[in-house]
Formats: sequence, C-alpha cells, structure tokens
Amino acid sequence: MIVRIDIDKSADSFGYRVGYESEELYADDGLESIVECLVAAVEGMPPEAVAAELAYDGVVSGTYPLSVIGMSIEQVAQHALNTTAMIDDVMPDR
Repeated sequence: MIVRIDIDKSADSFGYRVGYESEELYADDGLESIVECLVAAVEGMPPEAVAAELAYDGVVSGTYPLSVIGMSIEQVAQHALNTTAMIDDVMPDR
C-alpha cells in the first residue's frame, strides 16, 4: 500500500493529512514543522503501508519507501520545501 501525505502550512503552524485512494485515514494540525508532520504521519501508518507519496502545499515532491523517510527525514522534508519553492518560482499564481 502506498499512502499519500499532504502537508500544508497555515499562518504559524503545519498540518498534515494521510490518505489512501481518496479516503482520508487520519490528520492533525498545529505542528511546528514539516519534520514533525512526517514523524506523526509515519507513526500512525497502517502496517500494510510500505511507501508514501509526499506533497507540500499541493506540490508532489516524490514517493518514498517508509524506511527512507525514517532514515532521512530532514532531507525528505527539505526536498519537499525546495520542490514547492521551485514550482512557486515558475508558477507564482498557482
């Protein structure tokens, strides 16, 4: 099973939603960083989940095996930030 993690930023905090095939499995808001969102999202994953597609602010940065997220969480978070920033540069009105 490959789930999707959607992370968004509100004024001063982050929130995430974990879904599978258009069904929201669980979510949380009020977290301090993308890394905190990833930790919380991965901790709640069902045992059959093996990978996650990650999107930040509506931009997909990649699909990662859960083991990669766990071992390289800072890099995965930074990649999501960088990918969204690059898309925002070329599509400022999205």
